[in-house]
Amino acid sequence: MFSCLIMSSPFEVSVLFVCLGNICRSPSAHGVFGAQVQRAGLNEKIYIDSAGTGSWHIGNPPDPRTLAAATRRGYDLSSLRARRVERQDFDQFDYIIAMDRQNLIDLQRLQPTHFAGHLGLLLDFDDSSELTEVPDPYHLDEQGFEQVLDLVEAASTRLLEHIRTHHL
Repeated sequence: MFSCLIMSSPFEVSVLFVCLGNICRSPSAHGVFGAQVQRAGLNEKIYIDSAGTGSWHIGNPPDPRTLAAATRRGYDLSSLRARRVERQDFDQFDYIIAMDRQNLIDLQRLQPTHFAGHLGLLLDFDDSSELTEVPDPYHLDEQGFEQVLDLVEAASTRLLEHIRTHHL
């Protein structure tokens, strides 16, 4: 179902989470998936990063509401800083995971023809979700940020299961 390009690095698998500004959804996925990888004892095998397709927030920490929601659940995102996706990310990551269809379309436009990794949506990994996209909580209330974490936690669990089954 999903192919993977094993890159030459100290890590066996690399995962990049992508949303629009890299201040809400993708840093949430970065932190949640990172915590799951750490609990599984796979820090030395799986590299994780996040980025945005837009450039408005480069260098900024996650949105304060993202930080607050993550902290309430025990995730520390304080060291993360927004960056923009670059063409060379396709050479460095095995999995490039978009939070929604528009960001996936933007990534497909940037994707070089030689990319042999997986480019898709995070919620493709969670067939129990009725949603296909992680909604952008930026203009929503606190509950929007909680919903993002609910979706990301479930899909990250399935993504980790997939990676363990197919690559580790």
